[in-house]
Amino acid sequence: MSGSWPAQAIPAAYLTPGAGSFTEFVARTEPQLLPGSRFDGRPAALPDLPHGTTIVALATRDGVVIAGDRRATMGSMIAQRDIEKVFVTDLYSAVGIAGTAGLAVEIVRMFQLELEHYEKIESVRLSLDGKANRLAAMVRGNLGAALQGLAVVPLFAGYDTDIADPSRAGRIYSYDVTGGRYCEHDFHAVGSGSVFAKSALKKRFRPGVATDEAVRLAVEALYDAADDDSATAGPDLTRRIFPVVVAIGTDGAIRWTDDAVGAIAEQVVADRLLRPGG
Repeated sequence: MSGSWPAQAIPAAYLTPGAGSFTEFVARTEPQLLPGSRFDGRPAALPDLPHGTTIVALATRDGVVIAGDRRATMGSMIAQRDIEKVFVTDLYSAVGIAGTAGLAVEIVRMFQLELEHYEKIESVRLSLDGKANRLAAMVRGNLGAALQGLAVVPLFAGYDTDIADPSRAGRIYSYDVTGGRYCEHDFHAVGSGSVFAKSALKKRFRPGVATDEAVRLAVEALYDAADDDSATAGPDLTRRIFPVVVAIGTDGAIRWTDDAVGAIAEQVVADRLLRPGG
């Protein structure tokens, strides 16, 4: 490499070949910038921080649907009513987050950069399993913070473009705080309302469900979670705040508009007035 300008003005680390991982690059050059590096796992007195709550995901005949409610809580208080907990991470994947909101959003942004960086460096897109493994490594890197009570638990969903049959291409991955990665079948939920959301999905889910119907099932599951879990919000018809929904299929990851989700949420609420049990 020439030592003349402009190469001379660029730090050597930026010109050193390495793996196509943005996280590994930051760990090598600026490790203090990684979310988990600010915590050493020793117990500490922490103030109440906003926490995100319930995320659900369902496999469909067209791929997969992932949805999350909009409430963040701080102890017994509602910290935010319209927080975003579900994010499109690249063309064929999305992630929902439960846990400490600030750290979770930071990890999601790092993950989005990780996928974009790999594609630019390697000129190919990571496989779906590869994306899930990269996210597992990032969750593992946050273990020190998790041991101090700042856990981040994502739910990752994606469409495997290597599989020709759309009904088999939708995948759902869950994680524990140590970075353990688990492939889920049919549906899954994370967060404080996940027990109630999964109970609702257990009754209503059926294999081969269409995307529109899966979105309704996701909204109903969040409605049932909100009915029993104070940290989960149901559809807010007064403020027009509805769950964030992303559907992933052959056309890629598409976030549903608030109007489209709102129409289904209004229908769910109207039906529950007639049949409270669903």
